[in-house]
Amino acid sequence: MEPHVSRHFRRIVALALFAATVLTAQFATSTQAVEQDAAKTAQEPQRFDHLVRADFFAGFDGNQERFAKAMKLCEETLAKTPKHAEALVWHGAGLLTQGGQAFQKNDFPNGMGLWQRGLKEMSDAVALAPENVAVLIPRGAVLLEASKHAQPEAHAKSLLETAVNDYEKVLKIQQPYFDKIGTHARGELLIGLAEGWHRRGDLIKAKGYFERLVKEAPGTDYAVRAQAWLEKKTLPQNHSGQRSCTSCHTL
Repeated sequence: MEPHVSRHFRRIVALALFAATVLTAQFATSTQAVEQDAAKTAQEPQRFDHLVRADFFAGFDGNQERFAKAMKLCEETLAKTPKHAEALVWHGAGLLTQGGQAFQKNDFPNGMGLWQRGLKEMSDAVALAPENVAVLIPRGAVLLEASKHAQPEAHAKSLLETAVNDYEKVLKIQQPYFDKIGTHARGELLIGLAEGWHRRGDLIKAKGYFERLVKEAPGTDYAVRAQAWLEKKTLPQNHSGQRSCTSCHTL
């Protein structure tokens, strides 16, 4: 069966990837502070997401020329370095978006092909770099959102399971210095885990993460949402619109 995608899927992927790049940036900064000295950091190449992010977002908002530019850069990078995991995960997200567009036009054969290729590329990227936060977070963020709209139900559950597992792995990787990471990045990861486990039906694990948010992010929207869940055990109705980072970041 073809996975059904809502007509807002393109924007959903954009918001998810934006959240992912904010998370990646803050996690990467913390990792460098703990594990690298300034001289080594200065010699490192520019992060790949910085090279394609703005063009992908413009493309998700309808600028096909810039979307094509971002996809081309991914493809050129992969032609030179086939095992470039970050380029592969971003290209996979782009294919998933193209698949969603095809479904919107009732072009199910083409949509299914693009959708499956996108999922495979993101999976291959994680297989190439299973400990790379800059790969795990983009896939996890995209699949967490896509799982809310995909059909059939078994497919949606599979996407959700993968997304939660990616986020759990990121938390494990970053645990030694998690308290040094910014509140926004910690909040995004923990709220994703809390709501992901709720949707998977494990309210005990969800409760643990919501309680952490109340304790570790007091005075934030994350804590407010967590407290609301602890009182009602239900998720916000319009959550897909709440995961946007655009209120505090600009492209």
